[in-house]
Amino acid sequence: MGNSDLRRLDRAIRATEKKLEAVRRGEWWPLNGRERRAMTRALVGGSYRVVRGRSTDRAEQRMDSTGTAAETRLTAELSALHGERQRLVTEAARAKAARKASGWW
Repeated sequence: MGNSDLRRLDRAIRATEKKLEAVRRGEWWPLNGRERRAMTRALVGGSYRVVRGRSTDRAEQRMDSTGTAAETRLTAELSALHGERQRLVTEAARAKAARKASGWW
């Protein structure tokens, strides 16, 4: 484990946090392909219903549930990254303690 691993994980954590905030604001750029297609289908379906003079409740509900699923995915990814970072820090501390314990003084 080196500082480069921690820096890489910290960069990934910052990027994931930025994506999560963007999804909470309703932006589409952090969505993966499946989520983008689902949002587009819901948007097109809702606009079709607007043109026909019907209710868009179902399309809005689909868009909300897709956004919530993306938020859940990013939250899980973020917690996994935090867990991996903690594991690396703990591993480094154990290695350092073992080196100190095996020293002459």
